[in-house]
Order: sequence, then structure tokens, then C-alpha cells
Amino acid sequence: MPKGNAGHFTAKLVDELHLQTVCDHAKCPNRMDCYARKTATFMILGDVCTRACRFCGVSKGKPGPVDMDEPQRIAEAARRLQLKHVVVTCVTRDDLPDGGAEHFCRTISEIRRATDATIEVLPGDFAGNAVAVNRLIAAAPEVYNHNTETVPRLYRAVRGRKAHYRWTLEMFRRIGARNTAIRLKTGMMLGLGETTDEVLDTLADLHDAGCRMLTLGQYLQPSPAQMPVVRYVPPEEFDQLGEAARHIGFTQVAAGPFVRSSYHAREMTEEELGAGD
Repeated sequence: MPKGNAGHFTAKLVDELHLQTVCDHAKCPNRMDCYARKTATFMILGDVCTRACRFCGVSKGKPGPVDMDEPQRIAEAARRLQLKHVVVTCVTRDDLPDGGAEHFCRTISEIRRATDATIEVLPGDFAGNAVAVNRLIAAAPEVYNHNTETVPRLYRAVRGRKAHYRWTLEMFRRIGARNTAIRLKTGMMLGLGETTDEVLDTLADLHDAGCRMLTLGQYLQPSPAQMPVVRYVPPEEFDQLGEAARHIGFTQVAAGPFVRSSYHAREMTEEELGAGD
């Protein structure tokens, strides 16, 4: 359990600036730990998602209009929290022509105006919109993180009909081809019915597409409305998969039951950027 009042400080600041965090909306088990370290993963473009992924606890439905002042408020939060690394994710906005790419870019710009922090973006797939992906590449975040979530066989069952495994790989290849300085990162959930061989094959695909940073965590059912857990993966199996990922060629790996996409993201990024120097 975290000590002190730093967690209350973070929660109060997020509330004061009328911001959303995936920590709250996705019911992350690490929320108190991260808030106590005065860090959070900001979620832009509202708190209602246009996708109906079966694993996610974020509200689904028809989103409201884009909050044009949100980028400045996120930058202010990053400044007041004295963040050295800022992670920005979003709800999926299939209702917007660019999927919210321009709003992402404005957020990056405002954070850079207010801080000297490195920036990690964690967007959706932009519904296959290559122009939107290119726009975000041009903003040059230090880390481009996109969650693969699961193995190809389970993609449709877990992520829905609009998500496509081949496009996930193509996005990473596109980013790497256009800006080699951007670090590529992905995350997967385990315990959805995948086999070890399927996980290893998927990791090989992702490495081949350019990913070098990886998170592996246990899927936890956010509420009875989401798909049930098929299997709880033992910690030692996470250790084994982490070692296998390093053997494949991933340079930064975090693997464990409570590991999530942006958990200790600053530490992973600093190590990766340092390794690149």
C-alpha cells in the first residue's frame, strides 16, 4: 500500500483540471501506486468509446464533442506533477474523420511547450486510417505504443470486428519506416484462452514489425459485463515469457500479473533511450 498523501494530490489535481485518466476508467489495479508516485496516464477525447471491445471497462456509446481546451489542461497537469515522462492514451473515436489524431498532436505540442518531458502516446488503430497515423508520426513522440492485446485467433472475439491484426503490424512498420527515432512499444493481455505457442508467434511478428518494447499482463475482468478470465497465468510463466521475449529481441520487457501498458513507463523509456545512446 502506498504511503503518504501523494496519491490524494494526484487525484485532486486530475479532478481540479477536469481530466480523464485510464487509471480510473479502465479500473487499473495499479492506480494507487501510480498516483502515489505522482504519475497518471491521461485519457483524451472524452470518456466514452465508440468501440465495444469485450475486455475493456471504459464506457461505450456516443461520445460528446471534442474538448478543445483539454491539451492545455493536460500540459498544466504534467507541469504541476513535474513529470519527466508523460503517457497519453485515448478512447477510440471512430466518429471523427481523423480518429482524433490532430487532437493528439495538439496535446503533444502543449506538453512540450510546458515541460521538457518525453512523451509516450497510446492511441487506437485509427480504423485503418494511414493519414491519421502519419500525422501522429510527424508529431514525433519519443514512444509510440499501441496495444496488440491478444493473439490473431482471438482478435475478433476480444477486440471486435473493426480491429485487424494485419493493420496493427502495418502500423508499426509504417512508423518505423517514417521515423526511426520513435521507439515502438506494444502490450498484450494473457489469460484469454491463448496458447504459449500463439503468444510466441505473435511476439515474433511484432518484433519483425519493429517493436522493441513490450508489456505482458494478466487480463482481469473489469465487471460482469466483460468477457470472463479463461486462465490465471502463474507469475513464473510470466517470467518465462519475458525471457523468451528478450531472446526474440525485445530490449525492454515488463511481464507480470499486474503489469499494464504504461506501468513504470518512464523507467522503461529511460532505459531504452539510454540504450540507444
